[in-house]
Amino acid sequence: MNTDMTQGSVIKSMLRFAIPMVLGNLLQQCYNVADTLIVGKFLGPNVLAAVGSSFTLMTFLTSILLGLCMGSGAFFSIRFGERDEKGLKEGICASFLLIVFLTAVLNLLAFLFLDSIQGFLKVPGEVWGDMRSYLAVVFCGIFATFLYNYFASLLRAVGNSVVPLGFLALSAVLNIILDLLFVIGLGWGAAGAAGATVAAQYLSGIGITVYSWRRVPYLKLKREECRVRWKCMREIAGFSVLTCVQQSVMNLGILLVQGVVNSFGAVVMAAFAAAVKIDAFAYMPVQDFGNAFSTFIAQNFGAKKGERIRAGLKSAVAAAMIFCVIVSAAVWIFARPLMLMFVNAQETAIIAQGVRYLRIEGAFYCGIGCLFLLYGLYRALGKPGMSVVLTVISLGTRVVLAYVLSGVPAIGVVGIWCSVPIGWVLADIVGLVYYRFKVSGNLVTGIENGKGA
Repeated sequence: MNTDMTQGSVIKSMLRFAIPMVLGNLLQQCYNVADTLIVGKFLGPNVLAAVGSSFTLMTFLTSILLGLCMGSGAFFSIRFGERDEKGLKEGICASFLLIVFLTAVLNLLAFLFLDSIQGFLKVPGEVWGDMRSYLAVVFCGIFATFLYNYFASLLRAVGNSVVPLGFLALSAVLNIILDLLFVIGLGWGAAGAAGATVAAQYLSGIGITVYSWRRVPYLKLKREECRVRWKCMREIAGFSVLTCVQQSVMNLGILLVQGVVNSFGAVVMAAFAAAVKIDAFAYMPVQDFGNAFSTFIAQNFGAKKGERIRAGLKSAVAAAMIFCVIVSAAVWIFARPLMLMFVNAQETAIIAQGVRYLRIEGAFYCGIGCLFLLYGLYRALGKPGMSVVLTVISLGTRVVLAYVLSGVPAIGVVGIWCSVPIGWVLADIVGLVYYRFKVSGNLVTGIENGKGA
């Protein structure tokens, strides 16, 4: 079940590894999408706005853990490519202890600052009650999110992307069933939707943990392998913390934009809540392809196969761009029917605003597709700092322009939507220029001489 991507067909190995990841993350999106769809249809626009704003906040908190786990995954992939089993086991022990500690701190802070969220995100009073109820429950699932993402990153690093998909499929089904029971059957409102999500998260988190400990040989650690060497901890921290910064900065920017959106009232909040779910589904496959591409690069970087890396670059860019063009056309054409999945037909103002968002974003999915490949490339080559730089450019541009343009009366909320693709394009330009002048020329020779890219 494990995939060694240092051998065989380049594009086939990436696609074979990526498809279970794509399916898995689409299912993961079902956690909040099920909440949004059921809440939007049965509890009205104010509760939809509450759950939608909560999703943006939870995406930010989850991104911190996801970044730590993804950074560790890049370290694991390199060690796997080097066939360094001892180094891989030491890294697993060190990273687990580091991320468990940071997860506990994050969970504590989330509860301590719960009541400060309303002012920070500019949540209207009529929305805050439901949003607080939702968050008070959903924060209980942060540790489950860590468990799933940590062991999923470990399994994917050694080429197994199928098992994480299986656990997500089970939890997604449970989430939908419990949503229907808690929200519609028992009438528990926003808190019921959150409870369904948390229960499903613990199913996937605990399930994948038990599987990994029992079935993955690299987790059969001897006592001497459980010792944490500071050199190993520093190396893990270098990968994990910078990737965490990149992921959290990306989602902090989105969170700050949510504050601007909220200032336009419940209609725009509800439109954004629905449209952003469609947006996430649309480009999620290319994001996961970027993560699979990163594992491919990291394994071959560890195995010092520079020519194979270059071949992978060409194949990945072609595949990602073809996909993005197709999805852009589909979202543009079907924007209104997609919005009607989340919003009742009589909510015409919400639908119109959501369609406008989707057609502006959807026209530029090639920009975000290229950016995901750049993130994966630099993370795999041991340059996670460059991923941070690109994220700061992309999200910094988005946040600044969202505040500036939306403040112009003639532009208004459309300025928020336009700021996103502008940020993508600027970051792409910087990332490609850096690759052309700092990476491309010595990619093969540097790796073969043992110096890295």
